[in-house]
Amino acid sequence: MGGDGRGSAESCPLGESVAEPVTDQPVRQRPVPARSAAAARPPAAGPSATLPAHACTERGQRDVAAKAAQENFPVALRLLPRRYRRHLMAVYVYARTVDDIGDQAAPAGRLRMLGELETDLERLYATNNGSGASSPRSPAVRGLADVVTECGIPAEPFVDLIRANQQDQAVTRYQTFDGLLGYCRLSANPVGRIVLYVFGCFTQERAERSDLICTGLQLAEHWQDVAEDLRAGRIYLPLDDLTSHGCSEPDLAASRASPAVKGLIAFEVERARSLIDAGAPLVGTLRGAARAAVAGYVAGGRAALAAIAAADYDVLAATPRPGRAGAAAGLIAAFARGR
Repeated sequence: MGGDGRGSAESCPLGESVAEPVTDQPVRQRPVPARSAAAARPPAAGPSATLPAHACTERGQRDVAAKAAQENFPVALRLLPRRYRRHLMAVYVYARTVDDIGDQAAPAGRLRMLGELETDLERLYATNNGSGASSPRSPAVRGLADVVTECGIPAEPFVDLIRANQQDQAVTRYQTFDGLLGYCRLSANPVGRIVLYVFGCFTQERAERSDLICTGLQLAEHWQDVAEDLRAGRIYLPLDDLTSHGCSEPDLAASRASPAVKGLIAFEVERARSLIDAGAPLVGTLRGAARAAVAGYVAGGRAALAAIAAADYDVLAATPRPGRAGAAAGLIAAFARGR
């Protein structure tokens, strides 16, 4: 529900670590009218063809969709009605595209590319409102047209996913856990809220439960990917927690986790599990397809955390990944219990 799209999901190595100042202040902006938003962001230097190939071609979009099978959670369960699967995959493709721009594009051009994608979102919403002069250029944004129109999804959660990736370009460390939670509010929670809109069951109370699940899912992925994120120059483990557990950044670059690092990861895993468990009663408020989908997200997060525990909390030797059988059993259990 949250891991669909995170600011550094599936990061690829980018060379040397980024030496940015430590800060836990999220770069959060609310959507603004199209003209003032365009004036506020870095100027675009060309058409949307400057976006990575996967954001500009239909074949590239299929490649992005193929990544869905690698996620901890079922992006679009096969048992769901076709319209829901189509909408969920469109949302996933968009979120994946935003993440890949933030992680894999040439660093010097990422903010400009993200700005171009936001301009495309403005085009989409202007077109839906009957005031657009041009349609979106990116297939990832064009693919949202039906889901936005049919499900009445506001622009804010889609913009927040862009904000998370903009933040990733400036913030590579979080001093406190609260600071990391602020990042998750941009990078993970919007996806869960979009999912609630897709199923026509959005309420503020459900959204708050969804936020807990999504943050837990995001944290689970961070804890799985400690080594990969470090190669990309980022550390999501709060620096205060490293200090309190007697760990240092060089410890995270080792080939195997030390006892201190394992203790730190065990602590963070329990934090993530508590968040997912606190949000899980959302399942019991839903029926039918929505209940199955959200149960799948809950089960995927729990399975990811169980995989880390099964690896004795050593996330440096290899990336712990959950088995499909365990996740499927967890889905059935969460669906039946309603949590």
